Amino acid sequence: MSTEDTAARVLRLLSLLQRRHSWFAEELAAELGVTARSVRRDVARLRSLGYPVVSAAGAGGGYRLGRGARMPPLLLDDEEAVAAALSLRLSSTHAVAGAGEAALRALAKLDQVMPPRLRAEVRAVHAATDSLPRPVADVGPDVLLTLARACRDGERVRFSYVSGTGAESARTVEPVHMVTTGPRWYLMAWDLDREDWRTFRLDRVRGLEPTGQRFRRREHPDPVEYVRSSVAEAPYSRTVRVRVRTSAEELAARVPPQVGRVEPDAEEGWSLLTVAGDRLEWIACHLAMLGWEVAVLEPEELREAARDMAARLTALAGGRANHDSAGAQDDAEA
Repeated sequence: MSTEDTAARVLRLLSLLQRRHSWFAEELAAELGVTARSVRRDVARLRSLGYPVVSAAGAGGGYRLGRGARMPPLLLDDEEAVAAALSLRLSSTHAVAGAGEAALRALAKLDQVMPPRLRAEVRAVHAATDSLPRPVADVGPDVLLTLARACRDGERVRFSYVSGTGAESARTVEPVHMVTTGPRWYLMAWDLDREDWRTFRLDRVRGLEPTGQRFRRREHPDPVEYVRSSVAEAPYSRTVRVRVRTSAEELAARVPPQVGRVEPDAEEGWSLLTVAGDRLEWIACHLAMLGWEVAVLEPEELREAARDMAARLTALAGGRANHDSAGAQDDAEA
């Protein structure tokens, strides 16, 4: 067998190992059309190239691709290469500071080795697509990596946190989980000084450093739901609960998680919505703009705010309320 045939078979073996968690030697031999002995030799070749192929003891001699000390080359099929190229282009506008430059470097390497037909597909998608600019809250990759390790290892961290008003405070926390929503990253952690769970916007974290102190994990609320509630409700003075005549799936498609909490209702065809804000009039307007029937659960003042806003909108449209207001003004002037 020629050297070219051996190299092609080794690449094929690598592709198989990346496709599935583990293989028996006989399965790989059948896929490659060789003997189990040839599979063992090809595995040795991959190991010499830096691929951490792990062999399992027992009948069949199973193999899987493990984690090594360095990053070996990856083998991608056509669909994976196109998906990776498109994802890297999108990553250039992600909310992680420095990720854009790294994504473009990786994209350049991938574009250099892609076959012309795949490169044409990727460029066709790029040419037909534009992204609307949006404000992003940059978070350094070092912050994400430090917190990810602290969450994984159960290690306390300290940092300075800048609030929405600009006030800065020192925090020592036990991090549990990070959550991303839209352009922002959040951390749910136990605040040791305040002895309570807190949500932190990562773009407001300064001087993050691990303490080296391990902690025993506490029972904690669901991180996604906790961050959703903190972002959508906690910063505001008024919280509203309503029933909306539509399914929870349809409502969730219209209400982002950072805006409100959507839950299924006991009655079929309805759903529950919890939103917050500082002015009930604005909440009433947004609820009306959903386009579905809305029943107020709490607070009762939302009904009054909706009536006031309805009168203003009727006046704006030149309806009867407008004439009544004009008449009242004439009477006052008289």
